[in-house]
Amino acid sequence: MLRVQGHLDPSWTEWLGVVELTHESGGDSRLKATIPDQAALHGLLEKIRDMGLTLLAVKRDLHDAAEFEDGDERG
Repeated sequence: MLRVQGHLDPSWTEWLGVVELTHESGGDSRLKATIPDQAALHGLLEKIRDMGLTLLAVKRDLHDAAEFEDGDERG
């Protein structure tokens, strides 16, 4: 989950690779995305930066992470 300042237009979800966009009552946007690795995370953060958005929070969803790790073949 990422949170950015301001209400992001829903048309950006596909380009950002976001699966869920929620406008919070305080004026911020919450973005949920499946990010498979560090390179993908950096790519998403670069897009947010390039859009001139202020990044407020990045939070790992432990439930989603556990499901991902169950199928992880790293050992």
